[in-house]
This record gives sequence, structure tokens and C-alpha cells, in this order.
Amino acid sequence: MSANWFRRRFLPGGPLPAPRPPRPRASPVPYRRPRFLRGSGSSSSTADASCRPDARPVRSPVRGRALPWNAGYAEIINAEKSEFNEDQAACGKLCIRRFEFGVEEDQERLTLCPEEFLTGHYWALFDGHGGPAAAILAANTLHSCLRRQLEAVVEGMVATQPPMHLSGHCIRPSDPQFVEEKGIRAEDLVVGALESAFQECDEVIGRELEASGQVGGCTALVAVTLQGKLYVANAGDSRAILVRRDEVRPLSSEFTPETERQRIQQLAFLYPELLAGEFTRLEFPRRLKGDDLGQKVLFRDHHMSGWSYKCVEQSDLKYPLIHGQGRQVTVLDMDQLEPQEEDVVVMATDGLWDVLSSEQVARLVRSFLPGNREDPHRFSELAQMLIHSTQGKDDSPTQEGQVSYDDVSVFVIPLHNQGQGRSSH
Repeated sequence: MSANWFRRRFLPGGPLPAPRPPRPRASPVPYRRPRFLRGSGSSSSTADASCRPDARPVRSPVRGRALPWNAGYAEIINAEKSEFNEDQAACGKLCIRRFEFGVEEDQERLTLCPEEFLTGHYWALFDGHGGPAAAILAANTLHSCLRRQLEAVVEGMVATQPPMHLSGHCIRPSDPQFVEEKGIRAEDLVVGALESAFQECDEVIGRELEASGQVGGCTALVAVTLQGKLYVANAGDSRAILVRRDEVRPLSSEFTPETERQRIQQLAFLYPELLAGEFTRLEFPRRLKGDDLGQKVLFRDHHMSGWSYKCVEQSDLKYPLIHGQGRQVTVLDMDQLEPQEEDVVVMATDGLWDVLSSEQVARLVRSFLPGNREDPHRFSELAQMLIHSTQGKDDSPTQEGQVSYDDVSVFVIPLHNQGQGRSSH
């Protein structure tokens, strides 16, 4: 549902809408921005930096509202297609409880003493496709799925080595040997919980969208700190990197289904109803816009390994079916890393990476942080500066004038003096 539709339907003085056939039910969740942005204003430097009519302001949490680990966050709605940001973000503290079952028939969840809580922190970015509904659902759901999955294996996580059975009984004498031979560690249980949480959340989103007659999907990029380790899980084309004084380390990989491309396109060719009239099976080098109508552009279909040209039609402007997807979890041991004062993790949706390389982002980080050590809000200021660098301004730090025509969301997570020990509070 476009912004123009809302204007025509609700602004006074407009013509009465013509009768319409029954429409799908409303979105399963209301459109909104992340909770930690409530009461936030725009970045004045960005809002005033351009007089372009399509310019939109950068938003960050209000000063005094601290995110976990004093992380920084900023976002901009920069797409021409909508006034509504298809990116969503979430962050917070994870408190993992343990299940204990008594002799009664009713199984009760007993909360352990506070010092026995297993705690961690969570940051997540979701980039919606075909509207914001799936991203909003993911932002509201994934952390709960993850907590449930972690609580199901927490007994194994706190053990010296994950036991074969959580009942405490060794069914077979060879069980510990098999666990040791497989090299199963506590971090493998966290990785499994993340993977299961992604799958559970995907199923929840699918049911909710189907029940409400909605379509769409989203990417997911998640960072979790637990027991002295940082886990980065990714599904899609967002990216996370570790920036240190002398190192840029990728913590995620963008997934593009190149190996499955032709099979996916052929399924869409044979069963066009799967596209629900919302997607195109054709692949183009970039997302097409209205200005491309009638132009000859590169494309390829399911029967092609090479490329050809076609004239762009209205149906080609639909969201591309072939888009990055996949899953990956990276584990970073904080104790072995020994983070220095200006070591940070930068997480961002593809709107940032379409314009800036990992090395360019690292240079901006290294140029900004040393001169702002006394600023308690420096990580949000850095996140805003990174977005400002994608807006093609003459005074952009990169001085390359490139513009990102997508929504952009950025977390900057400082690592120094964070996450040491078995639990982080």
C-alpha cells in the first residue's frame, strides 16, 4: 500500500474513492520504528545538509537513552519507493533461564537466583522486501525465539562439555566419547539455537503473513554476546565487520543464490502463482526504477547462464525474486581477541554497503574515534556519520559523492571492556 494511496484516501478535499474489490486484511503488526527511537529527533547536520526535496533526516536514539554496551545507532529512510522504512532494528538484554521440573504432574518454570542467570545482549537488523511487514514481525519475534531455543539447551551450555543427554543420565557408556569425537562445544549449542531461532521465526512470519493476506520477506543480521563470545548470524545481504586499528575482519557474508538461481527461476516459470503477482523471476544487474521503462537493459532468465537485453516493461519493476539469502553464524572469542579501546563491530543493511566498502567504513571509523574519545555519544555520532557518507554530499568524508537509494540502518558496537567473563551484565 503506497504513500500516494494514503494521501488520496485520507487527505481532505480529495475525490471520493471508487468502489474497490475486497482487499487483503490489514498488516499483522502496525508500522512503527524501533522502541529505542521513541522521542528521537533527526540529526540536524544531516537534515540541513541538503535542500533536495527527497532528502530525509537521519534518526538516532535521544541522548541519555543508552543502548546495550553504549552502542550507537542511526537510520535514514532514503528510498524513493515509500515514506515507510522497510528496515527494522532491535536490541536489548537476553536473560536465559533454566527449566527445572519437580515431582508434581505440573511442570513449572523455576527462575534461578539472579547470580545464576545466564545473560547476554542482542542487536539485530532486518531489511524488509516487498514492504515492512516481515521485518516488523522479525524484530518483534526473533529475540523471543532465540531465548526459547537457548533455554532449551542452557544446561548443556553451562557444562564443561555438552552432555549427550540433559537428563543427567548416561544412556550408553560410549556417549561421552562420541561427544568428544564430534568436538561438540558449548558454542555449538548457541550456534544451533541461533539457527533454530531463525527457522522458528521464519515459520511464524509465514503463518502471520498468510493469515493477514500479506506478502514479503526480510533479511536478518543478528549479533549476540554470551559467555564471553560474540555470535554474528546472517541471512541475506546485510553485513557486519570487525574494525580494529590494523585489521578489518568480515563477521558475515552476503548470500546470493547464484548456484540455485536457475532452479529458482525455473520454478517461478512453471508455477507463476508462487510469485503472487508481486515479484519478477527475471534477474537484472540492479533493481529497476520507473526511469528504466522502455529502456533496453541487461537481464537473464532461467534458461540462461549468460546475459541478454530486453526492453523494460511495467512488470519488470516488481521486486526481484533472485535476491541474497542464506544463513551463516560466525563466532568471535572476546577473551582471545583482547579488544582495544577503539575496536568496534559495524552492522549495517545493504543500503550502506551498496555505497561504501568494508575498507572505506574502517577508514571512517579510525579517523573519527581517536578524536572523540571524551564524547559519551560518539558511537551514535559515528553511525550518523557513516550514513551521511552515503548521501552524496559535497562535504561527505569519503568525498566520492555516491548516493545510496535504499533505506540504511547502522549499529556501531564497542568491544573494549565489554563481555569479559562467563556472563555479561
